[in-house]
Amino acid sequence: MNFSELKGKVAIVTGGSRGLGRAMSLGLAKEGVKVVVASRKLENCEAVCAQIVQDGGEALAVSAHAGQTESLDNLINQTLEHFGAIDIVINNAGINPAVGGLSDLEPLLFQKMFEVDLMGPWYLASRAAPHMAKQGGGNVINVISVSGLKPPAYQGFYASLKAGLNAMTKVMAAEWAGDNIRVNALALGSYHSDLFDSSAAVIPGFEEGAKAASLQKRIAETGEVVGPVLYLLSDMSKYTTGSTLLSDGGYCVL
Repeated sequence: MNFSELKGKVAIVTGGSRGLGRAMSLGLAKEGVKVVVASRKLENCEAVCAQIVQDGGEALAVSAHAGQTESLDNLINQTLEHFGAIDIVINNAGINPAVGGLSDLEPLLFQKMFEVDLMGPWYLASRAAPHMAKQGGGNVINVISVSGLKPPAYQGFYASLKAGLNAMTKVMAAEWAGDNIRVNALALGSYHSDLFDSSAAVIPGFEEGAKAASLQKRIAETGEVVGPVLYLLSDMSKYTTGSTLLSDGGYCVL
């Protein structure tokens, strides 16, 4: 399938150095997108960028903390200085260190998760939006989780924050539609990401339960996220904004 309309666009991908973010970065680069790979560890970003360049693409590695506004300002500034534009923002970075009952969790942990999972996506997209508007438009994808749509017990912080990001997506779409900026959420089920695999390693029965909870009875491979991302960014979905696309193996059906 040809996504030629994406060639030459500039995309920021947070959490872009590992797992799903890495797959997104490499997948976009294959379509001719200039990719800004952002995460806290610069060397990991540089490794992904080296792969992109080796394959004939263009990329920029930026060390950025997804929950710190100063770091996100620097990310925007470096992107503009290097590529001169921002066409796409993919808010992919997220953390979920709080697994347990609500009565057992601590406020400081909630604050840490809030900064990365909800405040950061709002801040980055809202600061990039004026630049997109000056260019004539743009595209934002907020990566949420099916937990935000079908909240499970013992993941209350994560589910609540992802539900908040889903709502924020609709507000962004409504406010920026006049500037030709489309904003959509991508609700992911169980993928072999760093977040999923680390949980599966320490929680007995986690992977088996995730498989059983989907209609397809499997965990998706990392690269399977690329198709939904390209769809939301391409002209195939140009009449789609403020929506939430499910890529969950049927988890939300059950």
